Formats: sequence, structure tokens, C-alpha cells
Amino acid sequence: MKNPVPQAASLLLEKLMLLVHIRPLPAGSGGETPPPAPGYYDTSCFKRGDLLEVPRTLFIHFGIYLGENRVAHLMPDILPSITADRQQIQQVVTNKRLILGVIARTASVRVDTVEDFAYGGSILVNHMDRLFEGQVLGSEEAARRAEKLVGATAYSLLWNNCEHFVTYCRYGAPVSFQTDKFCETVKMIIRDQRSVLASVLVGLASILCLGVAPSTTLPTIFIPFFLWMAG
Repeated sequence: MKNPVPQAASLLLEKLMLLVHIRPLPAGSGGETPPPAPGYYDTSCFKRGDLLEVPRTLFIHFGIYLGENRVAHLMPDILPSITADRQQIQQVVTNKRLILGVIARTASVRVDTVEDFAYGGSILVNHMDRLFEGQVLGSEEAARRAEKLVGATAYSLLWNNCEHFVTYCRYGAPVSFQTDKFCETVKMIIRDQRSVLASVLVGLASILCLGVAPSTTLPTIFIPFFLWMAG
């Protein structure tokens, strides 16, 4: 029988990662905002098979350039699991669709324009190549791998996200450095038993003083405990 503690820790980590993977939308947008107009980005410097990165405030989104202003990228999305309407699925993924996709662990590798993919963010090209010296596949091979994976797929913030997708396509092995860094940072913090004890005491004090634990208190109590035990 599998130990439920690491599984619980993994689930809690995924919920934490969800908070930093939601695409930020401008205030007052009502939850929706159109991407930049076509031609906003100069795609003449992109080559088929390039790995594109879009740094955000708390995370990085990744894709593989396919040529002709098209980018293949993996996005959590609930829609492919409930409809086969390609026209509806191809519409830009909203935060609501993204969140439901993460919860249901469903996603799709989709092909969008550079504008839809980057959503106004700056784009880095092949920035990860320096970390995979001698492992970079041919550009055409990377693009073909991406094209073969287009369609519905399972999703996990920890084990199968957009970074896993692009590193598999361009370097032959699915890796997510930002997920690894996040997990190590959390583990480093909660491995200090004093931090765990302090978190538990603060959470219990909140329950005793307020009578009911607020939604932010429960993670304060249980996340450090589960991750410390799993470490």
C-alpha cells in the first residue's frame, strides 16, 4: 500500500503551484482581455523548432515555434474533456477554463499565434539551450515532436506542465526547473522544525481566537507538516 503522506504533499504542492500559474489579467478587464493585434511581435527572428519563453511575475510559460506565426504550447484546459467542438476549444483559454483544467488534471497541446501565446509579454528564444549543452535536438525534430503531441493530454503542475512539454520536444527529456526550484524552496523552509512548529502554533492560535479557521489558516497548518513528513 502506498504511503498517503507523500501523495497528500504532492496534491498540496499542486494547489500551491496553481496560484502562481494563473495568467494575470489587467484590472478592470472583467476576467477577459484581448491579446495584442497580429504583427505585434517580429517573428522574423524566430525559426521553426525554437523554444520560446514568456517570463511572467511568478512563472514562465513555454512553447515551441512551428513557423508561420504559430506556437505549440501545453495549457491546462477543461474544455477538451467536455466537448469535441474544435472551434470552441481553439478560442483563447480563459482563467476559468485554466483553473478547472488544473483541478480536473486535463490539458491540451494547442497551436496559437505568437500574440495569443505571449499575451503581450516579452519573449526569450532558446534561453534554456545553455542548460542542455550537447543535448539540443535538431530544430525540425523539435517541431515535429511538438506537432505530434497536439491535442488533449493529461496535466500535472508537478509532473506534466508546459515546461515538461518543451524540454521533451527540444532536448529529448521532460524536465521542469521552475517546478523543481519551487519544491526545493518549500522543502527547505519546512524542513526547519522550528518553522513547522511555529506554523502549527499560529494556525491553532487562530482557530482558538476566532473559533473558526479561516481559509488561509488551514494551509498554514497542514502544508508544512505534510511536506516536512514527505521530505
